[in-house]
Amino acid sequence: MSVKIFGKGKKVARLRRHARLRKRVFGTAERPRLVVTRSNRHMVAQIVDDTKGITLVSESTMTAAFEGFEGTKVEAAKKVGELVAKKAQDAGITAVVFDRGGNKYHGRVAAVAEGAREGGLAL
Repeated sequence: MSVKIFGKGKKVARLRRHARLRKRVFGTAERPRLVVTRSNRHMVAQIVDDTKGITLVSESTMTAAFEGFEGTKVEAAKKVGELVAKKAQDAGITAVVFDRGGNKYHGRVAAVAEGAREGGLAL
């Protein structure tokens, strides 16, 4: 997969990092990929089997589980990680490969990973 991304700015730099990261990170049926998508307001985590090209499990701050949630964005991200880990274990998934989506492993992205680990997933 050859992606040429030119220009300056935060978004372009993140896309370049993500393309570089995706060269190495690949989800299989035995160890699917935990993809973290971050916006200014929401966090989305999904577990993807790249061999079939399907999403196995997903969770986000936009679901009904977060109705009336009061807390910081980092706390919400950690809860997303815990919920996606619970759904993954119900689906029979115990180990995943972490895909940070080109974002720094810090703050909310790290909180999703931490929540997933606490939920029982091996990252």
